Amino acid sequence: MSKRLFVSVDLDGLEDAVRAVQERFEGASGLRLTDPGQTHVTLKFLGDTDPDRIGDLVTELEAAVDDSGVEPFEARFGGLGVFPSLDYISVVWVGVREGRGDAELTALHEAIEARTTEMGFDPEDHEFTPHATIARMDHAGGKERVQRVVEESDPEVGRLSVEEIRLTESVLGDDGPAYRTIESVTL
Repeated sequence: MSKRLFVSVDLDGLEDAVRAVQERFEGASGLRLTDPGQTHVTLKFLGDTDPDRIGDLVTELEAAVDDSGVEPFEARFGGLGVFPSLDYISVVWVGVREGRGDAELTALHEAIEARTTEMGFDPEDHEFTPHATIARMDHAGGKERVQRVVEESDPEVGRLSVEEIRLTESVLGDDGPAYRTIESVTL
């Protein structure tokens, strides 16, 4: 049976700060908060993958890290944004502060994108924006509240020492997705 996989940098240790940012949206109808303990930056969504490919995938991820030239670095998370736009909100996210991990995460994404596309995984269809999803909008009931919070606040989430990327499995359940690290690749 295939596994639903993605490559991520996890925001380990920033759960309380993420939760504090999520509290700013309290009472926004239609907004579903993500589990602060599972907050991550998706470097590449792979989708349903044959488990027999995992060994080759890990080898390619190791090569991608080498290709990127990225060494362990510090990323600073903060600020809020939405996809696709403030008029139609689907996702609310925390960003990566300029110059504090932004370039490194982008370089990792590009190297992983090149390697996984060569393996036959679908290329991304949108520009990469380093972010960590903190909520999803199921309906527009609380859209005005969400818009106001995003426009009027610039929260600091914290610093993270990034020393690895993870191949992660997403298992969809009744309470939303649960994530499990399949393999870590050190920088």
